[in-house]
Parts: sequence; structure tokens; C-alpha cells
Amino acid sequence: MIAAAAAAFVLLLFPAVLAAGCYSSIFSFGDSLADNGNLLHIDGNHSAGFACLPYGMTYFGRPTGRFSDGRLILDFIAEALGLPLLPAYLDQRRVGGDFEQGANFAVAGATALDSSFFKERDIHNDFTNVSLGVEIRWFRQLLPSLCSSPSDKNSLMADCADTLQDSLIMMGEIGGNDYIYPIFQRRSLEEVKSFVPFVVATISSAVTELIELGARTLVVPGITPLGCHSAFLTEFQTQNVDDYDAGTGCLNWLNEFSTYHNSLLEAELQTLRGLHPHATIVYADYFAAIISILNNPNQFGFGNDTLVSCCGGGGVYNYNPRIECGSDGYSLCDEPSRCVIWDGLHMTEATHRIIAGGLLQGPFASPAIADACGLQSVVHSSTSRIVS
Repeated sequence: MIAAAAAAFVLLLFPAVLAAGCYSSIFSFGDSLADNGNLLHIDGNHSAGFACLPYGMTYFGRPTGRFSDGRLILDFIAEALGLPLLPAYLDQRRVGGDFEQGANFAVAGATALDSSFFKERDIHNDFTNVSLGVEIRWFRQLLPSLCSSPSDKNSLMADCADTLQDSLIMMGEIGGNDYIYPIFQRRSLEEVKSFVPFVVATISSAVTELIELGARTLVVPGITPLGCHSAFLTEFQTQNVDDYDAGTGCLNWLNEFSTYHNSLLEAELQTLRGLHPHATIVYADYFAAIISILNNPNQFGFGNDTLVSCCGGGGVYNYNPRIECGSDGYSLCDEPSRCVIWDGLHMTEATHRIIAGGLLQGPFASPAIADACGLQSVVHSSTSRIVS
């Protein structure tokens, strides 16, 4: 049923503006699925593969720090809501940017759990030591500048709450890297699975903190189907056909792991909804979105080699960790718009467009973001009547 609804959605008028004026700003957290330049400014290495073409080739015509050929899910959501593309927080902070309509704190490689958790277990993150907690601290540092500045601290927080209640909060995707690093470092599945409750609790704590600051609409994505990424398919390739899903070709055990994380996250979000009835907490089902595309690629405009990276270093899935997209020797597909996977771990702009549309209108978000706007309008109106 989801697949049929998703396929029908492609015929609708996305990316036309769906709910312009609904939200005054967007604030985004997460990892490389949402990063639009923060790692580039942390790393400062403009010769890194992701800092070079063909990254950014499809829409921007240049690399922007996005891990894709073009726009991200976040970009399409901003456009559909009538808002500008978000500035990367670390980029704009250095040049004195304007954050009145939002900011993006996501950093490629970021984890939900603090870096100390992984250091204690001798698990290495070569990208960054940024965690969700760090991103939330950056947001707290920025928040007072978005509100009026009275001398009364209580009035300041009230003004900030007013600002946030009209904002859309995008909580990721976050959490995937907490598992990707140890899995690639050959930690046992049992050990990695034991991290899941800690990751979910950390995301829950961040959501709670933002609600207490005044946020009223929060989109919390699950993780993607790890078994469908060409990086994992290459690294854990096997001759046992039973290890693969007959329909998609994805690795079953990795997708079962993703489902485990997502089920715990969904259950936690349901608990949070009961604790915070005046907030709208949207679960964004990235897993179902990607699986739906892989099961029906032609209906979405994709070719049949759905698990092969558009940009990579060769091999069955065009992925080679020693020849990354953008580095010497990489190969590039002829039509990125016909490919689902961009570089082994990230998706193409074409895939991002479809997922974003499914979040805005359904069926990949519960409730859909456009519907969440209406729900919060009712809550705001009801609250105003109570106060008056």
C-alpha cells in the first residue's frame, strides 16, 4: 500500500510550494544526509573528494559540502515551504550570517552519542568528534540572537519559545554513524545492537530539550536501510543468496538491524507524544521510502541497477573505499537522475526529491509535514484562547 501511494505521489505537483507561510524558519541537526557545508568548514580540506566535483554537479554546478550530486532532502523541504536554503551554521558564523529563517547544524560523520562513548570502546571516527550534543549546544548559543534581548532572562526565554513554535525542527537523520563505524571496524553485531537503546535515548533527550525550549513541530527520521547501500554491499559481499532480499538485492541482516533501531525509535517517539501533547512529533520513515523506490524503480524514473553507485571506484556496485567519488580514478554514471545511490553511502538528488515529497505529503511521514502545519495551527489557536 505504501509503495502504491508513493508511486502515485510522483504524479503530484511537488516541488511546488505546499505550505508557504506555515513555518517561519527551519533548524536542522544530523549527519551527512543533512550537512550542507559544516564539515567542509571544520575540516578545511578543500581537496577532499566531497569538496570537489562531481559533488554538487546537478543543481549547484559546484561542490557545496553536500554529500550528493545536488540538493538534499532538507533543501527540497525548505523550497516547498517557501523558505530559502538553510545556511550552514559554521560557514555563516565566520562571515556573520543571518539565521532568522533558520540554520543547519548537521555535520557529516556526526554521531548521536558523544565521542567519549566510542573512544572508551576503541571505535574510531576519522571524520569528526561532533555529536548531537555538540550540535544542540551550538543551537543554544545561537538562540538568544534570534530573540529580542530584554534584561529579564525569563522574558528572553519566552520570546525564544515564540520563535521556536513557528519553526520546523529537522532532527537528522542522526544515529546511523553510531553503527556504521563499529560495523565497518568488524565489531560483532551483538555489541553494535547493544548501542541502540543508548542512541535512541540520546535522540529522545535532544527532542525533549528542544520542546522545552519552545519547539512545537519536530521531524525525527529513522535510519536508512544500511543493507541497501553499495558501500555495505561491497564490504560484506557474499556468495550465499539467502543473505540477500530477493526483491531489492539488499543484505537482510543489515536491514534487520536498521529495522530494530527504527522500531525502538518509533516506540520512544510515541512515548514522547504522550508526554508532550502540545508538540507534533513526526516520524520520517527513510527506510520505507528507500525500500519503496528499490521495489519500484521504473515508476520513480530510475534505472534497474538500483544498488550501483553513480559515482565510485568500480566493482560490482561501483564502490571502492580506496577510490572515492571525487578522487583520482573514480568513474561517473551518465545520468545521476536515473540512479538511486550517489557515492556508496549517500543518495542522489533525484532520490532526495522523492523522499522529501513523501515527507511533505505522505506516505513516508506520520503525520505528513504539510498536515503537521495544520495540527500546530489548531494548537496555537487553542493555546491563544486559553491565555486570553
